[in-house]
Amino acid sequence: MPPRRRSPTDATESRSALLAATQRLMLEEGYAAVSSRRVAAEAGVNVALVYYYFDNMDELFIALYRHGAERNLERVEQALEDPQPLWRLWELTYDFSTNALAMEFMALGNHRRAIKAEIAAYSRKLRTLQIERFTSILEGYGVDLQRWPAASLILVMLGTSRFLQLEESFDVEIGHADTVAVIERQIRDLEGERQPVSKVATISLRRSS
Repeated sequence: MPPRRRSPTDATESRSALLAATQRLMLEEGYAAVSSRRVAAEAGVNVALVYYYFDNMDELFIALYRHGAERNLERVEQALEDPQPLWRLWELTYDFSTNALAMEFMALGNHRRAIKAEIAAYSRKLRTLQIERFTSILEGYGVDLQRWPAASLILVMLGTSRFLQLEESFDVEIGHADTVAVIERQIRDLEGERQPVSKVATISLRRSS
């Protein structure tokens, strides 16, 4: 009998299962543990199916990275639309669950040129968006942008969160609470006490999920 043709629904589910399996392996064992056989086994499919959807492992990694990048871009845009955009952006930046995968991709990019190029393209796009919106927000708060450039403040927030996560992965947390307190004190001076996510942002998040 001829092989059964895959329906669009089957194809979408199978591809999603492969991407999810790749992400689990990267988070649990690191990018070096990811191979076509491991991904197929984790997804519960034949290894040939990996190459049915992706020409090579780089293409699989890039597909997973783009999926996460698109979702992250949506979250950043939602954060910057919130009545307390600095708090929301800090919460997003300090979310170790998303940082862990990002750091694995950065390590992978050091060994795979295609992955490195993808990360660079997305990072420039995200950084441009952040700086444009951050500049407008800080101007609204009356911040002296000559003294406190928006790009520098974004890098302080992002760099701090990733460095803290890196140290905590080695069970080093000395000074972490104080560092977080310093950043949150500055945000509090501009936006007051942290408030729950606005109803508008919640509705927007549900629609995008």
